[in-house]
Amino acid sequence: MAGPRPLVACENCASIYRRHELGPGEVATCGRCGTTLWRYSGLTLGAWLALAVTASIVFMIANAYPVAIMQVQGMEQRASLLDALTVTWQQTHWAVALMTGAAGFALPMTQLVLLMWVLYPLSRGRMPPAFRFCMRLLGLLRPWCMVPVFMLGVLVAVVKLSGMASVEPGFGLGGFAILTILLTMLGRLSPHTLWRYAEDIGVVQAYVPEERPDEILTGCHVCGQVQSVPMAAPEDIHHCHRCNAVLHLRKPDHLARTWALLIAAAFFYIPANVLPVMSITSLLGDSAHTILGGVIELWQMGSWDLATIVFVASIMVPLTKLLSLAALALFIQFGNTSNLRQRTRLYSMVEFIGQWSMLDVFVVILLAALANFHGLMEISAAPGAAAFGMVVILTMLAAMSFDPRRGWDMEAAGTQVATSAPASTAEHVPPGVGGGG
Repeated sequence: MAGPRPLVACENCASIYRRHELGPGEVATCGRCGTTLWRYSGLTLGAWLALAVTASIVFMIANAYPVAIMQVQGMEQRASLLDALTVTWQQTHWAVALMTGAAGFALPMTQLVLLMWVLYPLSRGRMPPAFRFCMRLLGLLRPWCMVPVFMLGVLVAVVKLSGMASVEPGFGLGGFAILTILLTMLGRLSPHTLWRYAEDIGVVQAYVPEERPDEILTGCHVCGQVQSVPMAAPEDIHHCHRCNAVLHLRKPDHLARTWALLIAAAFFYIPANVLPVMSITSLLGDSAHTILGGVIELWQMGSWDLATIVFVASIMVPLTKLLSLAALALFIQFGNTSNLRQRTRLYSMVEFIGQWSMLDVFVVILLAALANFHGLMEISAAPGAAAFGMVVILTMLAAMSFDPRRGWDMEAAGTQVATSAPASTAEHVPPGVGGGG
């Protein structure tokens, strides 16, 4: 890499570091808060492109074939993800169909298309068309792609129905298993990583700002470019030199947004757990099932492992997210700067587990598609499913709205909440190299 080494800003505490090459197995971490800054990757851009193309092919195969097959009294029902979405839509549960269709199909497909769109030109040493727009869109989509959650939902649905009829996994389930692995690998290609690849091959000029006493260094949340803004007017509207995104030193009104979203999520959390998430109509009568009822049913069937997974993902995770984000917001609101490193780890955990709460919603739409025997047995989503989906969305948005850097700012300012500009991390954490892992 010719010229001065580019700077990297930690997303969780805003410390500034100079990027350097890593060896196999090494990880650069923030010496202040412990956040992973970047990792070594032995894959070339061509190899990443091959992974993206493979994932796209597997994605089409996984959605073309059924993920499970159910047989009842000589009748057979096959269900793919698209079948589940169609049945849910026909049952007029439009909100549930839209949420699961976006998270399980539309957004992952768009993510793969974007990756192939930018990786092919980059692997040829060229600037991809509309690179800025693609990177901004990719950053927005990544948290909402939930193929691994759907994969686990298929397993839970198969076990739940195995007590009623003969159920076996379909060819599509294997496709989703492979797709989960591929998407997990591709998950390392964040927009910041792709911008760094573009820098390394020379299609994007590396920009290293000069440190001046009257300016503050900050990183762009879209492309990761570290640049300086005037200390005299830090809250004015600034734009990134590289991607032209609006540059914020810190997320504006982060506490107000976080509290508003948390309160809304808590409001939906009650009906999500009290109201049934699915209803069953059969020759034996009608019944309705809540989330906790489904956990108890799995436990009584002897599937303690899946019962535990569903209990954790559908009951404990949403509650943990609500309480954790509320605690983090209260710490900031009351100027508490203790245990900042542990609080940063807690915030990272909340971000990571956010999407797994969608598990029960995926289970419901799969059950509706598989147990769709008119006149014999039918399963459909119930109001609790839509409410639960809203809890997942609102808590994820709350986590995205919260800004953990504010706590580190208060520590740097002597536990006083900054009323103007946040303290520049370059002033109290010397620019250097993150520790290897």
